[in-house]
Amino acid sequence: MSSRRNFLQQLAASVVAFPLIPAEACALHENTDKTTYDGAPLRVAILGLGSYGTRVAEAMKDCKRARLTGVVSGTPAKITNWQQKYSIPEKNCYNYENFDSIKDNPDIDVVYVITPNALHKDFVIRAAKAGKHVICEKPMAVNAKEGQEMVDACKKANVKLLVGYRMHFEPKTLEIIRMRKDGELGKITFFQGLSGFTAGDPNQWRLNKALAGGGAMMDIGIYSINGARYMVGEEPVWVTAQETKTNPEKFKPGVDETIQFQLGFPSGAVASCLSTYNMNNLDRFFLDGTQGYAELWPSTGYGPIKGRTNKGELTQPHMTHQTVQMDEMAGIILDGKQPVVPVDGEEGVRDLKIIDAIYKAASTGKKVELK
Repeated sequence: MSSRRNFLQQLAASVVAFPLIPAEACALHENTDKTTYDGAPLRVAILGLGSYGTRVAEAMKDCKRARLTGVVSGTPAKITNWQQKYSIPEKNCYNYENFDSIKDNPDIDVVYVITPNALHKDFVIRAAKAGKHVICEKPMAVNAKEGQEMVDACKKANVKLLVGYRMHFEPKTLEIIRMRKDGELGKITFFQGLSGFTAGDPNQWRLNKALAGGGAMMDIGIYSINGARYMVGEEPVWVTAQETKTNPEKFKPGVDETIQFQLGFPSGAVASCLSTYNMNNLDRFFLDGTQGYAELWPSTGYGPIKGRTNKGELTQPHMTHQTVQMDEMAGIILDGKQPVVPVDGEEGVRDLKIIDAIYKAASTGKKVELK
C-alpha cells in the first residue's frame, strides 16, 4: 500500500497542465440562467486535483444544485490549498490511502474521479463500494472490458455511475440534435468530426500508455466518436481506421499520434473522423442531411461553441459547460432526471467498444464489425 501511495503521490505531483485546444483557450463565462434553487444540493468530492479538477471546482461556484464539499488527493499540499480556497473542512479531505473511509461521511453524495485514465477503474470501484455515486471523466476506462466492470460494480453497490460528457448539455449541440430528431435536416447521410491539437511536453502522462491507455484517441478522439453517435442518432455497425505516426520518439508504441477512422451506421449514413496530437485548429463537427446541414466550429472546446445550419447561425447563449453539467447531473442523481443524450456508464462503454474496434482496425487494416 505504501509503494502504491508513493507512486500516486509522485504521479499527482508530476501531472502537467493539459494543453488547451486554441478554441478552448477562453475565459469561463458566467451562466445566463440566474434562477434559484432551494432544495438540498448534490454534495461533491473531487478526486484528482489537477488542472481539470480545478476547472470543475471553479465552475461549481455558480452551480445552483451542486456544491463542492470534499477533496481526495495524493498530494498533501494540494489538499491544504483546496481547503483554504474552497472552505472545505478537514473531515471531508482524504488521501488515496484512507479514501475508503469516505463511506462514513454523510456530507458527500458523489465522488468525481478526475485522474489519468488508467486509474479510473480502481477509484470508481472503491467509491462505489463506499456507497457513493460516481462521476468519472472520459474516457471512462482504458478499454470496454474495464468499463463494463465499473458499470457492474456500481450496479452491485446500487449507486449511479455517470461520465463527464459535458457536451451532452451544451445548448447549440442540443439544438442540432433537436433539429435532427424533428426531421428538419431530412435523412442523415454524413458526419465529419475533426478533433486534434499539438501535444506539448513529451513526458506528460497523456503520452504514457500505462497511464493514458493510448494516445490522442483516448483524449481528444473520443469527442468525434461520441459526437458521431449523438449527431447521427444511431449506433455504428462497422469501423475502419488508418494510423499515421510521424514522430515515433515522442509517440511511443501504443501511443497513437494520428488516426483517421470511418464509421458506418444502419441507415447507410457514414462518418469520417480524425483524431490527432500533431495538428492544430481541429475542433469541427459537420452533419449533412437530405434537407439541410449543421456545423459546429469550435464544436467541443470549453466555449463559446459556435454553430450554424442551413437556416442560419445558432444563437443559444454560452454557459460554462461544467456548471451546467454539474447542475444537470445533480438532477439525474437526486431526481432521476433523464437527459436528452445519456451520460451513464453504459454510454461510456459504448464509446470504449468503438475505441477498441478503431485500434483493432488500425492495426489490422481490416473492417471491424461492431456488435
